[in-house]
Amino acid sequence: MGFLKDFRDFAVKGNVIDLAVGVIIGGAFGKIVSSLVNDIFMPVIGLITGKGFRDMKLVLKEATKDAAGADIAEVSMNYGMFIQNTIDFIIIALVIFFMIRMLNSMKKAEPAPAPAPPPGPSKEEILLGEIRDLLKNRS
Repeated sequence: MGFLKDFRDFAVKGNVIDLAVGVIIGGAFGKIVSSLVNDIFMPVIGLITGKGFRDMKLVLKEATKDAAGADIAEVSMNYGMFIQNTIDFIIIALVIFFMIRMLNSMKKAEPAPAPAPPPGPSKEEILLGEIRDLLKNRS
């Protein structure tokens, strides 16, 4: 019973739930940014370069057929996909940077709560002060 209770306490803590929500939103956010890169930026870059990045590759060995007539796939270095994934990463990193920067500026904009006023003197301190003043006046 102790294990299940400990696990339940762990699973319903705010940090674990926040992490789960962050992972889910991050997955959806990654799809949005990938679509932005693949469907918006890359066609424009492909128009400028004359072909899409996905098609850019360095063929090391052409596709051939073996003696039985079966196709042997080409061997190539797909540097275009590497460039596309790098651009994808840079855009995701920039968007996350700007979001965190915005969140931090919003936290700074919130006014800090005013410090509590110091507590006044206790009854004993007031009484001791009165006794001191009376003794000063007697002399």
